[in-house]
Order: sequence, then C-alpha cells, then structure tokens
Amino acid sequence: MASRSNPRRSNGHRRDMLRRRVLAAYDVCAICGRPVDKTLRSPHPMSAEVDELIPVSRGGDPLSFNNCRLTHRRCNRIKSDKTDAYARAHLGGTAAQPKATSIPFESSDW
Repeated sequence: MASRSNPRRSNGHRRDMLRRRVLAAYDVCAICGRPVDKTLRSPHPMSAEVDELIPVSRGGDPLSFNNCRLTHRRCNRIKSDKTDAYARAHLGGTAAQPKATSIPFESSDW
C-alpha cells in the first residue's frame, strides 16, 4: 500500500516559519471570533492552530500566508474541510438539519 505524504510537512521548516508568522499576525480565531490563548499547547481544544482557507484536500496551498489564518483547535476540527459557515453553525448550535425527503401530509390536499 502506497502511503500519501502530508503536504504540510513536506517542507517542515517553511511550514514552521509560516506558523510563527500566523501566530504573530493574528490574535483571534477566524471562525468563532474569540481570542486565542497562544500559551495553550495541543491537544487542548482552545490551543492555537493554523487553518487553511482553501483546505489542502481541495487544492489549497499549505505554505501560503494568504491561505492561512489562526483558529482554535476545536474550531478547526469542527470545520475540517468544510466551510466557515458550517463550523459557525455547529459552534452556535444552529447546525442545518437534513431536509425531509417526503412531502408532509396536509388536510387541505383532500
């Protein structure tokens, strides 16, 4: 079985430098808007993480400052490879429910 390499770590030094730059440039989570405590270490859910606007799995560049921003670990895990709106809905407790596939019965139909 062939293993896939992690594009974020293929150039580890460059990614580490980008992480430092993002941590220095931003103070609030790009998803929830709350301050990020940069002293917390992973795997704490509120620790700082670098998130890609366009996920690597969808063709985003993991080494571009313009594609990266600061998030909480928790917010980034919820977002995964989806949109910010999706993550904000889950964080706010207003996640979209799946739509019903059948049409509800109404008495006026008779």
